[in-house]
Amino acid sequence: MSVPVSPNPQACCSKGACRKKKPEAAWKIFLPVGISLFLLIMGMACDRLAPHSFFSPFMRLLWYIAAYLPVGFPVMKEAWGTIREKEFFNEFTLMLIATIGAFIIGEYPEGVAVMLFYSIGELFQESAVNKARNNIKALLDIRPATATVVKEGSYQETEPEKIRPGEILLVRAGGKVPLDGVLLSEAGSFNTSALTGESRPRTLRTGETVLAGMISIDKAVEIRAEKAYSDSSLARILEMVEEASSRKAKTELLIRKFAKIYTPVVFSLAVLIAVLPYFTVADYVFATWVYRALIFLVISCPCALVISVPLGYFGGIGAASRKGILFKGANFLDKMASVNTVVMDKTGTLTKGVFRVQNVVSPMYEKQDFLNMTAALEKHSTHPVAKAIVAAASGVEVYSTGQVEEIAGMGVKGRCGEKEILAGNRRLMNSYAIPYDETIDTLVETVVIVAIDRQYAGYISIADEIKDEAAQAIREMHEQGVRQTLMLSGDRSSITDQVARATGIDKAYGNLLPEGKVKHLEALKAVRSNVVAFVGDGINDAPALALSDVGIAMGGMGSDAAIEIADVVIQTDRLVRIATAIRIARATKRIVMQNIVLAIGVKLIVMLLGVIGIATMWGAVFADVGVALLAILNAIRILRMKF
Repeated sequence: MSVPVSPNPQACCSKGACRKKKPEAAWKIFLPVGISLFLLIMGMACDRLAPHSFFSPFMRLLWYIAAYLPVGFPVMKEAWGTIREKEFFNEFTLMLIATIGAFIIGEYPEGVAVMLFYSIGELFQESAVNKARNNIKALLDIRPATATVVKEGSYQETEPEKIRPGEILLVRAGGKVPLDGVLLSEAGSFNTSALTGESRPRTLRTGETVLAGMISIDKAVEIRAEKAYSDSSLARILEMVEEASSRKAKTELLIRKFAKIYTPVVFSLAVLIAVLPYFTVADYVFATWVYRALIFLVISCPCALVISVPLGYFGGIGAASRKGILFKGANFLDKMASVNTVVMDKTGTLTKGVFRVQNVVSPMYEKQDFLNMTAALEKHSTHPVAKAIVAAASGVEVYSTGQVEEIAGMGVKGRCGEKEILAGNRRLMNSYAIPYDETIDTLVETVVIVAIDRQYAGYISIADEIKDEAAQAIREMHEQGVRQTLMLSGDRSSITDQVARATGIDKAYGNLLPEGKVKHLEALKAVRSNVVAFVGDGINDAPALALSDVGIAMGGMGSDAAIEIADVVIQTDRLVRIATAIRIARATKRIVMQNIVLAIGVKLIVMLLGVIGIATMWGAVFADVGVALLAILNAIRILRMKF
């Protein structure tokens, strides 16, 4: 049986093992098997019922050759192709030697049966590979073929690859978003299941990011393209998935190497089984021992191993993609299965990454006026905290501002009408020798202290909200056997400690620069028993993602650099998917190991029975094909599991 490889439906694997099928390929596969099966049954019936004069030895030989060729000829072509590439020992040559040997010693039905059941196994394998591939092919199907561009009031159809950033696109109800962009319409409801695995529609409003691959549900919307198609989230996802199978797991690579050594070894052993008894057995019969050697060859075919191991990893990647989890290779499934330490960034990972005003305190001014005056200055800043203050204010436009200056690392200074306003942190107040309420120093939230005309006027507290499911995610990680969870953040230690207490994280470290995070990770990796996963979303997390055993990027809000360097991408930004990824990885590895034990165990038993003369060629056929089918069915079982 051939070996499934790339999840890319356009890809072809070497030596003809997995080719793209044309529409007529299905009947071309089934027809030869049907002809051979019919002729084999008729031949065996004639052996028992037909007169000897009709079914003469010569006629019998021709009949079984006719039964053999429909299924044997394709294998002959494969064997010849591999021999031309100087690969003499593989499943194709093993099958040919065993079946032709059966014909030579007069066991025609067995020779046909070996090749017939081998071909039936091919059909089951093709079905299993297609089932696993369909999970990933669904991603390929979400690529829109065309896009509608709005130009001077008219609509033009074009290819997504030709659209440039800044162009306005129209996405009709039921249509697919072709590129990443910003929503210009007032609101829109989108189906994001193909990207994130989430069945619940997502409502977006003006100015919010829309990703390529989303489907507009209820109405036509206009979007401004922000990225070229090649840089869109959809293009990145497809590229990741298509490349995933090229990164083999250690177990898979080991099986491939094992098969290359194993096949010539068993061929040599089969020759010894046929020849060696001539020197040691008194009543040696050549045909008997050749028959036993052929049984040995049939059962030794490594199909079950060579098929089921890559198919198991292939299924794991497909099952994960349905949950919005993208493994960039089978090797990362193996690593994820062993993770026992999870390290996380805070902002955008454990928290929503969206700052909101929590409290406005001013002993001198009415709260809304105080907030609006501060926002009038802050609207000149691009800092996330400044944006949060502006978003919370109303009527900012009535305040005229001038001479606004942004003081790096401290805040802003400017005039609002006749008043001079300073808005920033403690260091800004200290630099101007402005005393402020000392209770502010005990607050956990981020605080903007405001002074008007060089006198303390109040403060605004801002906080980043913890994700709703953060505590559940940490709990599920521990349930999956993660020994320790840690948080590394550039935020103040008081804030990180508060988030850690609220979510159940074991340890938290604050006030860290990117190099500080790297030092903590290096210390964790120095302990040999630790297998460390790092979860992050920002550019500053890239070094830590690269250093960890498994780098996990939160793909929805994550930076391009983080997504590019990570080994696993969580498209939904949902922390609970980390525990899901661990579950899928462990289920995949468990199934792969089950298949290895099953295949090797059964083969060794039947090989031994064949050598001592108990197992027949029929037994070898059913054992070989049966084990392969069981391994295939076990491998695709992961696609039906609920995670």
